[in-house]
Amino acid sequence: MIEPEMRKTNPKIVLLLAAFLVTLAFSGWQILAHQLQPMDPVDSSIIEVRLPEDSSAREVAALLKQNDLIRNEKVFLSYCCQKGMDKQLQAGLYEFNRSQSLPELALQISQGDVKSIAITIPEGYTARQIGELLIKEQLCTPQQWEETIRANYDYDFLTNDVVESDKRLEGFLFPDTYTIDESSSPQNIVKIMLANFSAVWDKEYAAQAAARQMSVRNTIIVASLIEREAQVPEERKTIAGVIYNRLEKGMPLQIDATVLYSLGEHRETVTYKDLEINSPYNTYKKVGLPPGPIASPGKAAIEAALNPEANDYYYYVARGDGSHQFSTTYAEHLEAKKSFGL
Repeated sequence: MIEPEMRKTNPKIVLLLAAFLVTLAFSGWQILAHQLQPMDPVDSSIIEVRLPEDSSAREVAALLKQNDLIRNEKVFLSYCCQKGMDKQLQAGLYEFNRSQSLPELALQISQGDVKSIAITIPEGYTARQIGELLIKEQLCTPQQWEETIRANYDYDFLTNDVVESDKRLEGFLFPDTYTIDESSSPQNIVKIMLANFSAVWDKEYAAQAAARQMSVRNTIIVASLIEREAQVPEERKTIAGVIYNRLEKGMPLQIDATVLYSLGEHRETVTYKDLEINSPYNTYKKVGLPPGPIASPGKAAIEAALNPEANDYYYYVARGDGSHQFSTTYAEHLEAKKSFGL
């Protein structure tokens, strides 16, 4: 049997079909490329998005879509899966904008590039005041701060059993400006401050303290007293000299700032009743240094504690303008108080 002659394929049809497939593929590529592009290349206004802990990639995609940062959730998921980012997306508060492309958003989230804030811990702040500042900045709750200050941290200068657990960090949360990720836990923030103190101490003060045969703890105690007493920078070393003179003589330091610390509150003046408070920090009743620092001293106060002025002063009284009148004898001190209406 003779086979019928096979019908020849029309070359024009083949070319048209190929062109159609190429056009279709190109259109698909264009559509996909468009899905990856920024929602608005000229809109750089900040959009804050909080990605909760344990968010799945699907939940992250939904949040980005809700905030008009991506066009298609499935494309975001597909891209993250292809790049191995779907299991690396990190929680936190992010700052995005609509001029970011989908790949840029995915990379930022996978790297945990969350919003950071700069927070300044002033010199002379107590641990309580530092906690209040962090709470105000919504970096922790009061309960979290209480748990944080009572936690254990691996530093030799904190291994001391003579103070209550909530006072162990006092003096060692180094005053400085810190850039902190908004998602940082209060314990991580404390660790950053302690690490900063340790680095500064080792670099600038450890050798000086060793030469004076002073422990890190006693140095910081004295520095904290200077920090809270000296309002005029030029008086720091003079006040340091008074402190050491009184310690050498076995005289009570009688520093008002320690009484205020015992009271746990700030007052402009200290009353005679306040001086009777029964506290190891009350240097009117207890001879010697208090058991721990009463605030976080800055570098200038630490420098003064290690390099006191050599003087013969044992007393000083506030003049009312932040400065003090220093005296050698008690009689001179009484005259100075009288002259300033005290």
